[in-house]
Amino acid sequence: RSLLHLMDQVARREPEIAIAPPPMPPRIHAQGVSFVEFAADEREAEALGALLRAMGFRREGRHVSKAVDLWRQGEARVVVNTDRDGFAGASHIAHGLNVCDLGLAVDDAQATVARARALGAATFAQAVGPGELDIPAIRGVGGGVLHFIDGSSGLARVWETEFRPVEDDAPSTPAGLTAVDHVAQTMNYEEMLTWLLFYTSIFRTRKTPMVDIVDPAGLVRSQAIGNGDGSLRLTLNGAENRRTLAGHFIAESFGSGIQHLAFRTDDIFAAAAALRRNGLEPLAISRN
Repeated sequence: RSLLHLMDQVARREPEIAIAPPPMPPRIHAQGVSFVEFAADEREAEALGALLRAMGFRREGRHVSKAVDLWRQGEARVVVNTDRDGFAGASHIAHGLNVCDLGLAVDDAQATVARARALGAATFAQAVGPGELDIPAIRGVGGGVLHFIDGSSGLARVWETEFRPVEDDAPSTPAGLTAVDHVAQTMNYEEMLTWLLFYTSIFRTRKTPMVDIVDPAGLVRSQAIGNGDGSLRLTLNGAENRRTLAGHFIAESFGSGIQHLAFRTDDIFAAAAALRRNGLEPLAISRN
């Protein structure tokens, strides 16, 4: 992947390069996170739903043919999949409750898959059920899935096409969350360069300098990737040992994956007050 990406960069500046790389679209502009999908069982889905309601999300859709619910607040969409069949079911067996799928809004979904495939990424496909769209996807580095949605091919209508509107049985007050701000993925430190190359070679992104996050049990290396306007941000955290919080996550979930989600808001203090009114129990943070 590294050499193919380098050859592609050179060929775009020097078209007469002696050894041409395989044809591929230019790096793709990703516009942000379209959805985050959890794989869960029924008990976990109930607890996750209570958490989402406390965060101001509303359950607004049920899949036309699968046990999948759509939760939304602003442009932040969370999909909770309790279907036993398909990739989400297999992911739950392997990892328990986890984020199994990340949907990215891109300029061209088919071109994204074409570039990823040319750079050695594995495509992903499963049987398309009644009323479903065939959404282009690839395998992520950690075994998860990345789906791509664009506005020019009808894929952006997936929510109206695949989900029937439902009345939430216990709606809560919105907390002012507007979108997914960033997604943090945790892996062993040795994997970080692979993940960085995966994202920066496929998407038009740039990376920030690596920083060390001090954990009582050791260091966690962290590096962020984002596009030019900040609408897409991914944070990669590399654990050097199993004693850190990041290391515990990898051990307990049996592999690398998405460890936390951050949501955007226009007023963080008003959002915090609304979350408290909704009964959200915040994470206890040490005074140290």
